[in-house]
Amino acid sequence: MTTFGLLCLGASPAFAHIGAHDAIGLRAGFAHPFSGLDHLLAMIAVGIWAAQMKGNAKWVLPLTFPLIMVAGAVPGFMGVDLPGFEIGIATSVTVLGVLIACAVRVPTRLAAALVAAFAVVHGYAHGAELPRQAAAGFYGAGFIVATALLHLIGLSASAFGNSRLASNALRLLGGGIAACGVYLMAGAV
Repeated sequence: MTTFGLLCLGASPAFAHIGAHDAIGLRAGFAHPFSGLDHLLAMIAVGIWAAQMKGNAKWVLPLTFPLIMVAGAVPGFMGVDLPGFEIGIATSVTVLGVLIACAVRVPTRLAAALVAAFAVVHGYAHGAELPRQAAAGFYGAGFIVATALLHLIGLSASAFGNSRLASNALRLLGGGIAACGVYLMAGAV
């Protein structure tokens, strides 16, 4: 949980607005998910929820998100307009936080579909923010690696065991993530 706290302190509360990044390449792509609280919390939350769900979800959800995120990046990169993507990102943080806080367990397919929907808007933001002069492949590889790392940080929540204390701590953390999501939603409207 200390790693989570440090990442949150280093992240900007601002949304990942289009045009916010002027650096290009692998490093810029890797840094992007760490630069905004919205992306940071959503990606860690996917890992935490997957850890809570146990079973196949522990690998299905963290694999679904980056795969679908890539698909969502394509229209953003191509300049296709996706109105409301900022509220979609904030909503993903809120919903994932609530799912963690309530320790919701659903069939893995349903969880994967929900995570995929959230991945589309996060991917769109990544694609739309890609500087036109950047090497899309390197930038994309950077944000995929960073996303996987953030999912792993969330998954590490399962290392705390199945004790009641660990479960309650994760639920409390989920409540905090949901509260941040509500805050982000207020700024997105």
